Amino acid sequence: MDIVQQLLIALSLMLVLEGIVPFLYPQRWRKLVHRLAEINDQQLRITGLLSMLAGVALLYLTR
Repeated sequence: MDIVQQLLIALSLMLVLEGIVPFLYPQRWRKLVHRLAEINDQQLRITGLLSMLAGVALLYLTR
């Protein structure tokens, strides 16, 4: 399996997983998005960084 195919599989799975919450709980998703809009940029960046680090750690552990 080449790298492009693996990246497309990963992207596809990410889209499926990210679509579950708005599909099942649209009102809760909307409220969450409104709350996220009120968070300052630094808090959002820290959250994004922690998310990326968790993803890298999980990849490392599974490889």
